[in-house]
Amino acid sequence: MNEQQGSIVCVGVGMTLGSHLSPLSRSYIEQADVVFSLVSDGLVEQWIGQMNPDVRSLQPYYHEGTSRLVSYNAMVAAMIAEVKAGKKVVGAFYGHPGVFACVPHKVIEQARALGYYGKMEPGISAEDCLFSDLAIDPGQFGCSHFEASQFMFYKRIIDPSAYLILWQVGIAGDLSLSKFSTGESYRQVLIDILSLHYPKDHQVILYEAPTLPIHSHRIESLPLSSLLHAEIHGYTTLVIPPCQELTRNMEVLQRLDAIDKDHKNIKLV
Repeated sequence: MNEQQGSIVCVGVGMTLGSHLSPLSRSYIEQADVVFSLVSDGLVEQWIGQMNPDVRSLQPYYHEGTSRLVSYNAMVAAMIAEVKAGKKVVGAFYGHPGVFACVPHKVIEQARALGYYGKMEPGISAEDCLFSDLAIDPGQFGCSHFEASQFMFYKRIIDPSAYLILWQVGIAGDLSLSKFSTGESYRQVLIDILSLHYPKDHQVILYEAPTLPIHSHRIESLPLSSLLHAEIHGYTTLVIPPCQELTRNMEVLQRLDAIDKDHKNIKLV
């Protein structure tokens, strides 16, 4: 199917104003007919407005008490309408447009299904900042990531010998998908789930990446049990370091050792 006039490109502006935008993503913003933005701060929105004369915020689509799915669908509809009008549309999203952001995925999928060009450009996400600020190498012990509410709603396999990272802890347990924050009673349920695998005095970390250059990141260590009364925002990430050592799989190691010995014998022959 031939692509029609009109296109959508979703770009990531990174986490910190002015620090993380790639030259290619900036070029897409500057050359767009219309830019839709969903970013972390009003100053970031103004900064994007300096790159293009027609920047429209997607923030007004959020409403307390309205399911976020309704808001997301309205955002997608607004962007698709401009694509159908034959415009070069850019969606500028904070962090990485494909990480914990369903709108970019949905709008690109819909545009492509209608025969329009759709593309995503990566950005520096909160995960990237977290690894740098906390000096975590996910390859050292392994790392599992879950959205906090999804982690609570479903039975997930937890490996206490790896890092466990829970995103959007501030709205953990929100079945309605309409709250901007959840309270201590919801958080207690999360603590109870985690306490099945981690000691209540196990040190966990609350992390927040800076959105403005004048801000610093938040790295707060506290016992798991103290999460109940901790200050947690919608953008706070919970990082749980390993509480167990890695256990060697001796059966697999012996098999691999036998393979190595066979290869050496073959070379000798």
